[in-house]
Amino acid sequence: MKKLNIEEEFEFLSSLRTEKINPKTKYIDILSTIEILKLINNEDKKVPRAITKELNSIEQATELVIQTLKNNGRLVYIGAGTSGRLGVLDAAECPPTFSTDPNQVIGIIAGGDKALKQSIEGAEDNIEQSIIDLKKINLNKNDILCGIAASGRTPYVLSALKYAKEVIDCKTIFITTSAKKNLNYIKKITDVIISINVGAEVIAGSTRMKSGTAQKLVLNMISTTAMIKLGKTLNNVMIDLQIKNNKLKNRALRILNYFTNLDIHSCEKLLKNSKGNLKIALLIHFANLNYDEAKKLLIENDGFIKLALKKLNKEISL
Repeated sequence: MKKLNIEEEFEFLSSLRTEKINPKTKYIDILSTIEILKLINNEDKKVPRAITKELNSIEQATELVIQTLKNNGRLVYIGAGTSGRLGVLDAAECPPTFSTDPNQVIGIIAGGDKALKQSIEGAEDNIEQSIIDLKKINLNKNDILCGIAASGRTPYVLSALKYAKEVIDCKTIFITTSAKKNLNYIKKITDVIISINVGAEVIAGSTRMKSGTAQKLVLNMISTTAMIKLGKTLNNVMIDLQIKNNKLKNRALRILNYFTNLDIHSCEKLLKNSKGNLKIALLIHFANLNYDEAKKLLIENDGFIKLALKKLNKEISL
């Protein structure tokens, strides 16, 4: 995006959805607490409907992510402020939820880890730093970069996308709540643009509200769908979890009980025999295999339990 003079910058910012003044909340400062809450709630209801209109773009982005992860590439989120924090959050939650390698989904925020706890506003304008940050993780053509910017114009993010596409030649995604008509300057450096029209914020310019909610929902959709397609769930159950505390051990036992109908002591024994791996535990149980046989079969079937059982001609209702 070219450098704008002060008049152009003023005009451009005035055209952004994220900077508009919402007429429905104009007099929010004189309302009662419950009236304010109702207004916020009514505005928040618009977010899922706005996302529905972008499902085709979200599907395209998700398919790119799935292919990238299947080919041992990485999903990298990059953003500033609220957008950056949401990207880091989604990345941080993938390992405990789906047992992913911590380097498989990565979140980068302008200003670094310090910006997760306190605002570092100037960081979003640093176009050189985003490139430095991508070089630190050795971004390569096998990866996919997902830029997140509510306004659609964050220099830190746009610089990262430009570098990723023009220098590295990797796939790129852009998530914004700005209108696509304002994004012509980014189309050449972005494979998929997800533009969610949530309208003006309850408090003008406060993109931590509807814009942030929209971004959070879309990130959940993309990463969760990708993990499902990578065999990280069995039906709608997290089957690839890491048992690192008592709560997770209890969850693992309940999952085994759900699928096998074994009593708690038998489930505990099965979990021990599988070395804490739920997928292997289920294959040991349903296919009557030992640990090594179950592990080998799982690897041969890319981690998909149903495929592994089908290969053994095991007709089991899960």
